[in-house]
Amino acid sequence: MFQRISKEVAKKMLATEKKAILIDMRDSQSYDEGHDENALHLTQENLSDFIVGTEKQIPVLVMCYHGNSSQSLAQYLTAQGFEAVYSIDGGYEEWKDE
Repeated sequence: MFQRISKEVAKKMLATEKKAILIDMRDSQSYDEGHDENALHLTQENLSDFIVGTEKQIPVLVMCYHGNSSQSLAQYLTAQGFEAVYSIDGGYEEWKDE
């Protein structure tokens, strides 16, 4: 089961969990127009490589546009064996606003 977290909790987790992975699942154009410098752009093309090549114990934080689609991907990653998956509430729209 994944957990929903705020951007504040996500940023704190990324600062303290050095292996944590931030995933941005938005479309390529949106990603190219702006994204967190540490985000991995996960697409249909690299999803299977990510699943196979990533340790399942590493925390994975998923971000989409507004925090809705990320919940579906977070659920999917949990079903693939990832043990610590988080969906960021508010998505990139919330993330980019400081």
